[in-house]
Amino acid sequence: MLRAFGSPGRYVQGPGALAQLGALAAGLGSRPLLIADPIVLALLGERLQTMLGEGFDSFRIAEFGGECSADEIARLAAIAVACDSDFIIGLGGGKAIDTAKGVCIGRSKPLVIVPTIASNDSPTSRVAVVYDAAHVLQEVRSMQSNPDLVLVDTEVLVKAPERFFVSGVGDALSKKFEAAQCFASGGSNFYAARPPLVAQAIADACYEVIRASAESALQAVRARTVSDAFERTVEATILLSGLAFENGGLSMAHSLTRGFSVVPGVAQALHGEQVAFGLLVQLVLERRPEAFIDDLVEFYGRVGLPRSLRELGLDGEPAAAAAIIAGDTWRRAPYVKAMTGEVDPGRIEAALLTAHRWTGS
Repeated sequence: MLRAFGSPGRYVQGPGALAQLGALAAGLGSRPLLIADPIVLALLGERLQTMLGEGFDSFRIAEFGGECSADEIARLAAIAVACDSDFIIGLGGGKAIDTAKGVCIGRSKPLVIVPTIASNDSPTSRVAVVYDAAHVLQEVRSMQSNPDLVLVDTEVLVKAPERFFVSGVGDALSKKFEAAQCFASGGSNFYAARPPLVAQAIADACYEVIRASAESALQAVRARTVSDAFERTVEATILLSGLAFENGGLSMAHSLTRGFSVVPGVAQALHGEQVAFGLLVQLVLERRPEAFIDDLVEFYGRVGLPRSLRELGLDGEPAAAAAIIAGDTWRRAPYVKAMTGEVDPGRIEAALLTAHRWTGS
């Protein structure tokens, strides 16, 4: 099997990076469509109006409706056609960003991504996760190539709610272990190819940076002040994590999000929160030493990641939920079998309950 590696055309990160939007996007077109949610527009809309008004022939702003669904993508794509936009700017959190990708998939236009929270690694990738109106995951769509420009203003990100930042940490932590399982089991990455060696190196570095810097970075979030630890952690949660999952592949931790999405309460958890608990389940399935899992669980407690189904939002019977999650994961997750050793719904269910009870919940 061939090996393949992909990445954004350009990644720019730092305090005040948003001011470079016009200059950096100038070569992509002259009629951008900006897709952003109303909250983001209330905070940044005036600045964006000035930047886009001065740098381009025309521009249009379209409000994101709140869910990355097939209907919302179709609605915004119709606006893009009506205003004859020649490139798309996606501004906001993961759902708004993925919706902008969905619009680009249908129109094959350049894409600029400007995240306003660091809750997951969606900004650098070419995939869009599509849900239904009830926020049940329906499908994953892919652009032909990664975003042309990813612009990360850490002065904006450090002022976002703490929970989003912690979710990004949870999403990034799993990549080291998922890439290793995908590689060892002969799985494919998101370019339908064999993961290259550099993907595991990136995934390993992502984990090391998170463990070394995330707790200090969390203090920066609480102080709403950019620090070196915050910069390093954001680079890990957005850039390193994104490159790791697309090029290294995914495994059980992300597979479980399919099952989590059908359980009330758990379904409402943020993506990174679901992935973080899914990682604990994967480590149980891998038969990692108890001391190793204990150390990670203690880290979860210090930064605020979920350590049980209850902390993930479950308000019901754990055994019943575990059976539903395991069954739906096995039926619907495309990378559930990217694991070494024998895996089946029964083993997943048992691992879910073991992870749930790890802290005595």
